[in-house]
Amino acid sequence: MNKVIERVTQRIQDRSRTTRIEYLQRIDLAASDGPSRGHLSCSNLAHGMAASGKAEKESLRGTTVPNIASVSSYNDMLSAHQPFEHYPKLLKEAAAAEGAVAQFAGGVPAMCDGVTQGQDGMDLSLFSRDVIAMSTAVALSHNMFDAALCLGICDKIVPGLLIGALAFGHLPVAFVPAGPMISGLPNKEKARIREEYAAGRIGRDELLAAESASYHSPGTCTFYGTANSNQMLMEFMGLQLPGGSFVNPGTELRDELTAEVVRTVLGITDLGDHYTPIGRIVDEKAIVNAVVGLLASGGSTNHTLHLVAIAAAAGIRIDWTDFADLSSEVPLLAHVYPNGLADVNHFHAAGGLGYMMGQLLDAGLLHEEVQTILGAGLDKFRQEPVIDNGKLGWQSAQSKSLDKEILRPVDAPFNSEGGLLGGEGNIGRAIVKVSAVEEKHHSVTAPARVFESQVAFTEAFNNGELEMDFVAVLACQGPRATGMPELHKLTPYLGVLQNRGFKVALLTDGRMSGASGKVLAAIQVTPEAVCDGVVGKIKDGDQITIDAVAGVLSATANDDPALRLTESSAPSSSHTGMGRELFVQFRKNVSSAECGATIFGGE
Repeated sequence: MNKVIERVTQRIQDRSRTTRIEYLQRIDLAASDGPSRGHLSCSNLAHGMAASGKAEKESLRGTTVPNIASVSSYNDMLSAHQPFEHYPKLLKEAAAAEGAVAQFAGGVPAMCDGVTQGQDGMDLSLFSRDVIAMSTAVALSHNMFDAALCLGICDKIVPGLLIGALAFGHLPVAFVPAGPMISGLPNKEKARIREEYAAGRIGRDELLAAESASYHSPGTCTFYGTANSNQMLMEFMGLQLPGGSFVNPGTELRDELTAEVVRTVLGITDLGDHYTPIGRIVDEKAIVNAVVGLLASGGSTNHTLHLVAIAAAAGIRIDWTDFADLSSEVPLLAHVYPNGLADVNHFHAAGGLGYMMGQLLDAGLLHEEVQTILGAGLDKFRQEPVIDNGKLGWQSAQSKSLDKEILRPVDAPFNSEGGLLGGEGNIGRAIVKVSAVEEKHHSVTAPARVFESQVAFTEAFNNGELEMDFVAVLACQGPRATGMPELHKLTPYLGVLQNRGFKVALLTDGRMSGASGKVLAAIQVTPEAVCDGVVGKIKDGDQITIDAVAGVLSATANDDPALRLTESSAPSSSHTGMGRELFVQFRKNVSSAECGATIFGGE
């Protein structure tokens, strides 16, 4: 086992000892009370099965037939979630075939950052994760269930479902994906057209045609952003069937995997001999495995927030130093857009997660001795599903990459370090994603240009005011200020300026996420501006250094920026409209970015 992986894992275990013990005691108490219908009164139970068929009612009257809850993010507007429309029926049929019952327990909201990007609704995006967690808890609160299935894909949905499920850590839980849409417009062409539009060389009609050719059918968007990083994490944590993350919707294999997850979770309820609650699967080693998978695949920066919050929900405490230390040891094995030109379908065809996991296990970079929904040992996740004579079967995953432009072995990686780095200095702490940034741009020192919003930035660009070296500074974008929106509206414009030969970078207490592009960005700065953070005190002309290699994040001026009395506050216009007024308590109580930007505890 790699010594750095062991050392970081031990550090997390030591740091989490008290909180982890408290969490396990809590779920053990819930398990001793019984995750079953036996504690419900006759009136309670009658309400819980009133809409069920005759056979289901007979089964639910007793306590020996398992009942599976499904909690779903289905809606028919968003491509990633539309395939879930038919899943409840599939799950019920699969459960009935095994002599069990499945009930649709509840739905959770599923907003799309692609729709709200650059819009007021984006201010609700990060907070939706904690709403989803609470919605999951409400769905499971009826205590009718022996196990649960979480149906989710995208950015905040899977982390929210997992946080909510961990509150019911005595229940066995498995995650059920729907898969990515088939490949559309090549990612390189999509990026080129976006920059052409930003530069004013093409119009809206051409841009919309390109975007529609990229996002064109049911399924998850095919770039390697937060949604597809979610699916990777669920496999690396042993919470999802191996090899199933990137199987396309509407295929026979997808349906067979959906039925198989029912059989899997039925085998680990407390009614049998292999009881495996989710609270025991998600331990310190599983969290470290998740971070390793994130780094090796060049995944989303959003998970430097989400994994912290997920870990905390299981009584485990991690921080950005853990990410940075692991990143120094974990090689980058994948080049998937925005880190490369391929999409997740190409990645899957080249060998996918099974190949990557095998490489990392053989190199001692993953903990093999963990619990999963398939039992003990992560080695079971070296396999991939196939249809054999009309039935689901399993075969060993690829032992060699089928395309080394997309997927490489540990001994010949794209980079010897992971794609996420940390920065620290008199501005505070930040996350820097470099897996999509050319090495020559890994360090930028330039004067600050301070903007109040993305709109102010684009206006300055359109007015020709940004033909220079500069670091764009957007403060008051953090969780307490505005809910921490993603700032991708800036990406094409900064890309155009970088193409013109200017040294440009971004500094913000907001987010950029898994679609972070080719421009150096120090994001999620903490302390944020409205918490007296230096990022909110920077003025035009201050010299800013973002050095991903040295891990430096600093501001230099004639005076000390930290001593400036500038009062940083988010504009009140960002607190009303589009439902934002309903989230005032979230903004008041949310923790810092490094503590997960969550309302469930933190500092």
